[in-house]
Amino acid sequence: MKARILAHGAALGFDKLAVTDTDLSTEEPHVRAWLAEGFAGQMSYLQRHVDKRLQPALLAPETCRIITARMQYLPADTQPLEVLEHSDQAYISRYALGREYHKVLRRRLAKLAQQINTTLTAAQPPFSFRAFTDSAPVLEKAIGEKGGLGWIGKHTLLLDKGAGSWFFLGEIYTNAPLPVDEAAVEDACGKCSACMTVCPTQAIVAPKRLDARRCISYLTIENRDEIPVEFRKAIGNRVYGCDDCQLFCPWNRDAPSTREPDFAVRYGLDKPRLVTLFAMSEAEFLKFTEGSAMRRIGYAQWQRNLAVGLGNSGGGAEAIAALKRGLGRVDAMVDEHIHWALNQLTSS
Repeated sequence: MKARILAHGAALGFDKLAVTDTDLSTEEPHVRAWLAEGFAGQMSYLQRHVDKRLQPALLAPETCRIITARMQYLPADTQPLEVLEHSDQAYISRYALGREYHKVLRRRLAKLAQQINTTLTAAQPPFSFRAFTDSAPVLEKAIGEKGGLGWIGKHTLLLDKGAGSWFFLGEIYTNAPLPVDEAAVEDACGKCSACMTVCPTQAIVAPKRLDARRCISYLTIENRDEIPVEFRKAIGNRVYGCDDCQLFCPWNRDAPSTREPDFAVRYGLDKPRLVTLFAMSEAEFLKFTEGSAMRRIGYAQWQRNLAVGLGNSGGGAEAIAALKRGLGRVDAMVDEHIHWALNQLTSS
């Protein structure tokens, strides 16, 4: 039955699945210490639901097994390093180039749960299943590591020798007592510290320890306020997220591209021009980001991030004119970033 379940998962586009139990007690000291350090920044929801993260049965009662699954998302030929080198282009994290991944994975996981219940026809009443992907208090990476989907690298992402780290994770919590996978994956980072060295803001403060308050992904997505001045130059043209720790990881040199059509590049997001994106009205932004993970940051954060990107660009009359037209368009917070950008371009 378990073999059939894994085959169902492969047919739905998951490149690897595993089953694990719910004991996450070894993670508790690290999680609580990380929160106590204040490394979560404004992500207060991590503190509020920490018990549910550490004890899966509190989130889904009677849960005794977790099916952990991964799905590759990196579109082919998006040339991320080239985009980073062109300061007039906007760099968008590769995970957000396609369709909103939460919906894609949840639908597939829900289908897998239905197929599992069909497979386990002897169960009366049917077993319960709840699907999650980056949408609930779930320790996704720790569960993936426990199930043998990879090891947690120094950049805090789950890594696999063959798949790298360009994949989404999803989980199914269930009370079905499926056989547990015992395949532990050896940590193969070794002495390599490329991810720590290349991080533009030095957010990886120690191996497997990230200060989110310094991370560009946090600063451009989770942070709702002004971006601290000390990090603005380092952000460069990264206007939504950052992939540097993945781009320079040796295990990602030969990582496979996705075959999932939903994750193909939409609207030319792999290398758009900063001035083009900044000129968008709020209505245009909402239409442009429909069905995209980028919709969640809202128009004000979008304009803020783009202003910083323009301030770090090659400049020129076009960029300066675009920034001046943006003054007064949104709010005082965005205007402050526009003034910073104009100062960068006119004082150099």
